[in-house]
Amino acid sequence: MKKIGITGQAGFVGNHLYNTLQLDDTITLIPFERSFFGNEELLSNFVAECDVIVHLAAMNRHEDANVIYETNLDLVSQLIEACKTKDVKPHIIFSSSSQEEKDNLYGLSKKEGKEKFMQWAEEVGAKFTSLTIPNVFGPFGKPNYNSVVATFCHKIAHNENPTVINDSEVGLIYINELVEIFIQCIKDSKKVGIPDSSIGELKIAPTKNIKVSEILRLLQQYKTDYMENGIFPNLDLEFEKALFNTFRCYVPTSHYPVKFKKNSDNRGSFVEIARTQTSGQFSFSTTVPGITRGNHFHTRKAERFAVISGKALIQLRKIGTDEILDYYLDGDEPAYVDMPIWYTHNIKNIGDTELITLFWINEPYNPEDADTYFVNV
Repeated sequence: MKKIGITGQAGFVGNHLYNTLQLDDTITLIPFERSFFGNEELLSNFVAECDVIVHLAAMNRHEDANVIYETNLDLVSQLIEACKTKDVKPHIIFSSSSQEEKDNLYGLSKKEGKEKFMQWAEEVGAKFTSLTIPNVFGPFGKPNYNSVVATFCHKIAHNENPTVINDSEVGLIYINELVEIFIQCIKDSKKVGIPDSSIGELKIAPTKNIKVSEILRLLQQYKTDYMENGIFPNLDLEFEKALFNTFRCYVPTSHYPVKFKKNSDNRGSFVEIARTQTSGQFSFSTTVPGITRGNHFHTRKAERFAVISGKALIQLRKIGTDEILDYYLDGDEPAYVDMPIWYTHNIKNIGDTELITLFWINEPYNPEDADTYFVNV
């Protein structure tokens, strides 16, 4: 089993990479903490345990650009010195940036950091891979920090009105796509065109080029259709599915449960469960009192739980966190809760009668590619 360590494991890219690698039983993850930098003993012990180190830790923003430059080069130097102290040669995968080619101190710190790693790798015969990464977007990015997508998603979902300052075209890659490239480099870098036991670079191309105003338009449409009217958009295109799944993770937790409109007359009642502009699978379950279903999460699927009869407790917990969200639903007032990706979730019958739940998910179940990972809430 390969032992993998990720500096910056708590950051946007690092957290997604760490959580995805946790699903792979051929890999052992070596935990990293920010405090390891600045502590020679802890950092040396960390590098000595690793077969592969993915170096993501870096400073991106500071009012003094010189601090960014000095900090990022210092992190590289500390890693190299730790490897020398323990006389180890882990495969180091370095997260560089397209800013390398621009005239700014952040870009220069990435360029010179890469050169330092290359020099070390050449001297000791280690393997080194530099990945030049375009703009990344995905769930849980920090607004006003990680990407324009994160900023727009947060503002729109919280009823703010973002503005486009420079309507340029941006090249984007979805975090799941980027994580897959990292995993290929970890497991078999020949898959991305870099021979084993070598020093190599890979410039990762964006998977989507789009104008900033078009991103804003799509997200505003998601707010109108999805948040205000409960309508799932068309999810046939991979980019739009990725953008929608990203947006859903910024919807305030207080948005749920959403009550359905119940149309009643002397014949009984009628409730519309889900309106979609995409394909999917509808199903239902009955659950006897005291029983819990679920305790799993998805990394790409959109899913709705609609309680139409009985009393239920729906619980969600974001992977890697301890906070549990509790939603109480009652079939007397039918309502739904949608499941964000990377949130493990369950539903429990807390009433005295049978619970009836309707489910919608955007893709039919495929046992060969289930995208269903069992973790207790």
